[in-house]
Amino acid sequence: MEHIAAMEEKLVSDRLRKKLEEVNVAAQNQLQPIQDHVNFNLQKAYFMCAYECFDRRQKQEAINNCVEHCSVPVLNANNLVETEMAKFQERMNRSLMVCQDKFEAAKLQQIKTGAMNELEACVNLAIEDHVRSLPHIAERLKASLSINN
Repeated sequence: MEHIAAMEEKLVSDRLRKKLEEVNVAAQNQLQPIQDHVNFNLQKAYFMCAYECFDRRQKQEAINNCVEHCSVPVLNANNLVETEMAKFQERMNRSLMVCQDKFEAAKLQQIKTGAMNELEACVNLAIEDHVRSLPHIAERLKASLSINN
């Protein structure tokens, strides 16, 4: 009987891992236009701006200040994206911890029947909810970064 339970647990674990990979793919797909904007538009503007800073008539400190000023939009954009994704990850982790807590409680109460299925259903629902929130996060980021679709 333990062998069957172990096999079932491995099967569920594999399906859950695959589900988490789907979240990563969905996040990358939603964030790709934002990353492209940061990596190409903002980085290009940074390098063009920084290039203009190098003037032999300027002192090194003035050149450094100019280059630093040029980097602000890229740094702000990267910080904004990282902050939003950290919040997303934190919310998803909390949801998954609730699922784990329910599973552990069921195991403590020795309600083994269906506990794995309930865990999987809980995780699936939590992940689906968070994947549905990704387009809203992407739109908020696009609005904050003034990215036109």
